[in-house]
Amino acid sequence: MDCLCCFDSLAGGRSSCGSGKGRSHHGPAKFGFNLVKGKASHPMEDFHVAKFVQMHGRELGLFAIYDGHLGDSVPAYLQKHLFSNILKENDFWTDPQTAIFKAYERTDQAILSHSPDLGRGGSTAVTAILINGQKLWVANVGDSRAVLSRRGEAIQLSIDHEPNTERGSIEDRGGFVSNMPGDVARVNGQLAVSRAFGDKNLKTHLRSDPDVTSADINPDIELLILASDGLWKVMSNQEAVDIAKKIKDPQKAAKQLAAEALERDSKDDISCIVVRFKG
Repeated sequence: MDCLCCFDSLAGGRSSCGSGKGRSHHGPAKFGFNLVKGKASHPMEDFHVAKFVQMHGRELGLFAIYDGHLGDSVPAYLQKHLFSNILKENDFWTDPQTAIFKAYERTDQAILSHSPDLGRGGSTAVTAILINGQKLWVANVGDSRAVLSRRGEAIQLSIDHEPNTERGSIEDRGGFVSNMPGDVARVNGQLAVSRAFGDKNLKTHLRSDPDVTSADINPDIELLILASDGLWKVMSNQEAVDIAKKIKDPQKAAKQLAAEALERDSKDDISCIVVRFKG
């Protein structure tokens, strides 16, 4: 059953359902999301945010995927706090990039200081802030990904933080990268991403600073896809754009992307948000 998940507070709340949609009150932008639990025996560890809010006379679209590991407490914390921490930064309106950097760092410090309550787990993050339907700010740690479609061409805005590509940073911090046959590269033989929130036991060898980028939403930009690696493990950026751009309803597009990932035998949790910038 479809359900429309509405979030009234800035922090949002955990969706009680796996699918929903919404739209801008001031422009043509609309979004849809779909979350599907993977085949693992543990509970769902993906969380999301998708909503439009009004602030200081501006409309903000707030979209995020948080893909947890070793439990769901860290992604749940991010869902509740990361956007509010970003928007509380004094320089958000004048220097969004610096504000996002600071808020990611402060949020990670808060998670580590709460670690007895939040456990030893961690989470990736990809966040997107759409300002007045015109400017998009994207940040990420880990391997959850943001992809734009410009005239049908896929453009990746986020950077996958993988152990092999950041081996130097990990080794400089006293860690190591394992590459076992039949497995992905892992930090200290454990974690398959080189940057994450939380992960207190690995934090001396991990980074949590985000890569931040921006894009102008001009008439050539059609849509944005945010998704966890449950999608990207089995689908290229261009394949995802090709599927989503054919479906006008972004909720149906998000559902189709998740269905295709399942068809391709993705076993991980799959979370997907599609934002269409035009009608």
